[in-house]
Amino acid sequence: MRSFIKHITAMTPKFIHSVTFNENNTSIRVYPEYIIPFLTFVRDHSSSQFKILVEVCCTDYPNQINRFELTYHLLSLKHNARINIKTYTDEVTPIESSVSIFSSASWSEREIWDMYGVFFANHPDLRRILTDYGFEGHPLRKDFPLSGYKEVRYDDVQKRVVYEPLEITQEFRYFDFTSPWESTKGG
Repeated sequence: MRSFIKHITAMTPKFIHSVTFNENNTSIRVYPEYIIPFLTFVRDHSSSQFKILVEVCCTDYPNQINRFELTYHLLSLKHNARINIKTYTDEVTPIESSVSIFSSASWSEREIWDMYGVFFANHPDLRRILTDYGFEGHPLRKDFPLSGYKEVRYDDVQKRVVYEPLEITQEFRYFDFTSPWESTKGG
């Protein structure tokens, strides 16, 4: 696999930021502006044939300038190999959608948009998929509050779903960590 990766990096040197080899995993980090040409290359080139996009994942590193790392998990049935293609972006810079290359990317990119707020340019149907349309924020970002911003409940009087500002009583905010078996004061 190492010779194969060295072959790919020799053929596309301007696309690649870095390469990481582990026991069971090979990752190629690609500059964001070259993600689509590189994915097309590894899909179509005869020595790679990574025709199946298994998944697109996102990881949030809030202390970095480019806080979001996108990982494309690819599979080549012809060569019985897996590879991870990684790229990165920040909160405002869009990433080109890979739906035109791998149709299976549509669902994953919509989920990443909904949960992290990473915008995919030229996506055919980029809309929320797991949260409500009126939802504010992106829940898998590390800076998103654990309890959210609003409380959602059904009101029997109004006969509809109501959104209210979240109120947490003070008694639930105090924690005494002297004993791992007691989580609240007096518990």
